[in-house]
Amino acid sequence: MESRENLDKTGGTRLDQLEMNPTGPKKQLKDLDDLFPYIGDFGWYQRLLFLLMIPYSFFFAFVYFSQIFMTVVPEQHWCQVPELANLTAELRRHLAIPQKEGQYEKCIVYDVDWNNVLTSGDLEPKVTWPTKKCDGWEFNFTDAPYETIATQLGWVCERDNYPATAQSIFFCGAIFGGLIFGWIADKYGRVPAILGTNMTGFVAGVATAFTNSFWSFCLCRFLVGLAYDNCFMVMYIVVVEYVGPKWRTFVANMSIAVYFTFAACILPWIALAAADWKIYTLITSIPLGLSILTPFIVPESARWLISQGRIDEALTIIQKCERINKRKIPDAVIKEFRDTAKEIAKAEEEFKNYSFLDLFKSPRLRRQSILLVVIWMSITMVFDGHVRNVGSLGLDMFLTFTIATATEFPADILLILTLDVVGRRWLAFGSMVLSGVFSFLATIVPFGIPSASLAIVGRFAVNISFNIGLQYAAELLPTVVRAQGLALIHITGYVANILVPYIVYLATIAIEIPLLILGTIGIFGGCLCLALPESMGKAMPQTIQDGEEYGKDQKFWDFPCIKR
Repeated sequence: MESRENLDKTGGTRLDQLEMNPTGPKKQLKDLDDLFPYIGDFGWYQRLLFLLMIPYSFFFAFVYFSQIFMTVVPEQHWCQVPELANLTAELRRHLAIPQKEGQYEKCIVYDVDWNNVLTSGDLEPKVTWPTKKCDGWEFNFTDAPYETIATQLGWVCERDNYPATAQSIFFCGAIFGGLIFGWIADKYGRVPAILGTNMTGFVAGVATAFTNSFWSFCLCRFLVGLAYDNCFMVMYIVVVEYVGPKWRTFVANMSIAVYFTFAACILPWIALAAADWKIYTLITSIPLGLSILTPFIVPESARWLISQGRIDEALTIIQKCERINKRKIPDAVIKEFRDTAKEIAKAEEEFKNYSFLDLFKSPRLRRQSILLVVIWMSITMVFDGHVRNVGSLGLDMFLTFTIATATEFPADILLILTLDVVGRRWLAFGSMVLSGVFSFLATIVPFGIPSASLAIVGRFAVNISFNIGLQYAAELLPTVVRAQGLALIHITGYVANILVPYIVYLATIAIEIPLLILGTIGIFGGCLCLALPESMGKAMPQTIQDGEEYGKDQKFWDFPCIKR
């Protein structure tokens, strides 16, 4: 759960962080960041690590999104009548399926002796014929042109909630995965956590392809859920901490904007090319097995090694970075850093005396912590809701998914350009409210291209909110409980996501319902952002008392860009 503790090192400048100039007066080393002027902010070592994020970004996209295309159900389906197999599909449906308001029923079939009907030669249905529920189904695979587990096992009619339930069970697995692999990351290191989470996703993903029942599928998806999203996030944190402060925003956002977005955009086309859900599942699961190479290519977190008192191992990695970047750390600096590292390790031990419960013991900090939890739950629900609602927008879901996912790239670029100008508070508010407004607008325009276009704009806006969320939280929570606080916030997001598949499922009642709910949540969560203090350009709180006092001098209408 606490594998995200280093987000406090990547989300902003630490209070005790000092800028150093290797050619100027010597300053006391306070943190690992103070070595970057000597080893390089973004040299070849860091560039190689940045490239190493590519496979893990693909693993993340495959784990998160692949289930959508395993459980697609074509819009048109009707009861299967084996006795009519020699007739054309159109004639079978005309003869065997009752109509209601000009539409063929999907779950009811006429209950007659079909051999007698065929013998009589009269192939016109009689409305007086008795009906019964389907025993099996036929599907029109025009809009989803391949067999999925949902069509194979008949997850329609009274079982049409099965895909939503399976997706919710995936997020249940994510809760346990966050706890288990977070503990592993803290106890045994980041590299074992990266290896463990991806190998779990690999084994469970491959097993998914061989499931033949709802519950065996759910079990495998629960186990795959253990890998979400630690399969990428732990690697992300390790890489970002080896990058100098001025490059962190670039590396953090571009890894998502380019690698993750590209991997997600190609998923629907992999599904179409495979033309079979089992082959598709294997294609998106087997690559995770490459994570077996992690211990040989990914360095352990130097911060974690220092926190464990393994200072020589941390320095070995730092000196490797120094060599590859063709830089040189003076011996005096290394000696001084050894002493500093011992103090950091001692401070880490003191942090263990605090828990996330300390966030709720003082009134102002308690209010801010609750707001951060609710806002993050709102962001994750709106984001995931837009991801999964693409099949209800009235267009080709494969193309719509690709276009909607591609909005991640411009959203991240816009975020890089504006986050340190507009500030966290107003940008989070604006992006969430815009997402809600466009979700509402999508329900009142004609169904199809107009509504889908507005919904995609809503997805674009919530992409911005999503990428602000954890950084904002990291900057507001006190250092002594930041790791546990971020873990709490992150896992409550998993809990909220359990509800999202059922929100999307409500489209079976009325197509507008999911967007109306997502719009409401977006505007609600966005307005809550205005109750938080601005953190842009501010020193992060270190103690519980700092957190309690944080932002007291700010006014509601403060705009960082105007103050400049």
